[in-house]
Amino acid sequence: MANALLRCSYAGMARTVVPSYARRYASTAATALPVDDRPVPTTKSAVLHRNIKNPPLQVVAANGTRMRFSNGHEVEDSTVGASVACLGHGNKRVRQAMIDQMDKFSYCNSIFFGHQVGEDLATELINGTGGAMARAYILSSGSEAMDAAMKMARQYFMELNPKQPNRINFIAREGSYHGTTIGGLSMSGHVARRSLFLDMLLPNVHRVSSCNAYRGMKPDQTTEEYVEQLADELDRKFQQVGPETVCAFVAEPVVGAALGCVPAVPGYFKAMRRVCDKYGALLILDEVMSGMGRCGSLHVWQQEGVVPDIETMAKGLGGGYAPVAGMMVNHRIADALMAGTGAFLHGHTYQGHPIACAAALEVQRIVREDNLVENVKKTGKLLGRLLHQELDSHPNVGNVRGKGLFWGIEFVRDKESKTPFPVTAGIANAVHTTALMDVGIMLYPGMGSMNGVEGDHVLVSPAYTVTEKDIEGLVRKIKDTIDKTFAGM
Repeated sequence: MANALLRCSYAGMARTVVPSYARRYASTAATALPVDDRPVPTTKSAVLHRNIKNPPLQVVAANGTRMRFSNGHEVEDSTVGASVACLGHGNKRVRQAMIDQMDKFSYCNSIFFGHQVGEDLATELINGTGGAMARAYILSSGSEAMDAAMKMARQYFMELNPKQPNRINFIAREGSYHGTTIGGLSMSGHVARRSLFLDMLLPNVHRVSSCNAYRGMKPDQTTEEYVEQLADELDRKFQQVGPETVCAFVAEPVVGAALGCVPAVPGYFKAMRRVCDKYGALLILDEVMSGMGRCGSLHVWQQEGVVPDIETMAKGLGGGYAPVAGMMVNHRIADALMAGTGAFLHGHTYQGHPIACAAALEVQRIVREDNLVENVKKTGKLLGRLLHQELDSHPNVGNVRGKGLFWGIEFVRDKESKTPFPVTAGIANAVHTTALMDVGIMLYPGMGSMNGVEGDHVLVSPAYTVTEKDIEGLVRKIKDTIDKTFAGM
């Protein structure tokens, strides 16, 4: 089992394109992107790539959602990276906003100073919640945002009563992913990514089941009964850990990389909120991958009307134009801080970086002004309908699920029993490879969707600017990819 865990440790990270791919496509014509005439490096790489035995293809140009590699091969980036480049590449407005900020100043030491572009970004973000959230804290990655959220939750209770520092525990879920720092990985339930570092991870994170209708609901169970089951489990976990010791319950509204776009069933987060409120604990929602418009509303929690105490966000925030992430806190947290010390005991050198703030601000203005969340909602419905239409009958497609432009496809060896393929079959990576090499699209592979080790899935998450015609063509290519993959096995 340990070997299996290590073999799939990074299977969900769409990371490896071996050099043979490059040789296969060395003569592929490419006309849509500018030509890069620089020679392909032949010396040994000095980069510590995610896999140094199989260095990745080199990207040399990207425009819109087209990407070109150093061998001339082009693909349609139908996952926009890891659901990041929501506007595509080369947006001139974002580029100019970054240049304009750089012309003013590029860096600001947040220990001593603030800046207007950071104020404007925070205002844009708070306005996007309809005022439900109170303050925004800008960082450089989703993992940083989760670490900040954990520390903020702890400090909140210390602000309320510094003489009773009992709240140190967190409750998270199996099959979750919250980041790769020690704090974020401790919070995560991603078995493979945790496996090598278990002895280093924090002992104060406890787990309950994920909300996964495909894998978790009994055949004769209603949605309401399933929600009640999960709420009872969370309540029991509070009792087991000690209700007075729990800082927060942490969850992704739609689980991305770990499970493959699994949304919570209706009513789930209202029930979880009730349990948290019963014991005075906070609710932290991780929308790093699923938020900022990806699922058809600016924030996923807005679809169920459950306001978190703390929210993390990243990928769609800056659209890949700069390393930027954020944490937002609601009025409950902000008021406690204001009534107490008034200072969050945390900080990073690059937090609130002016150029990153300028990029994120312009991305969010474009999303709002061009009504792109509505486009996500509209085209997302079409994407879901067509994926179901084309793939539900496939003997090796167990489940198609998602929201907005955030969809996952889970593969099984036996449809009736939902039995997954063995880890050694490498199904998710095989589908990814076929998509990239033979069909010319990107599908983000992942493993562990059944039990953390077994279970294959891929994600598709197009840019927010996608058209209905684009969606129709993309689904045809996804079906072609899956048919070719399994026909060749």
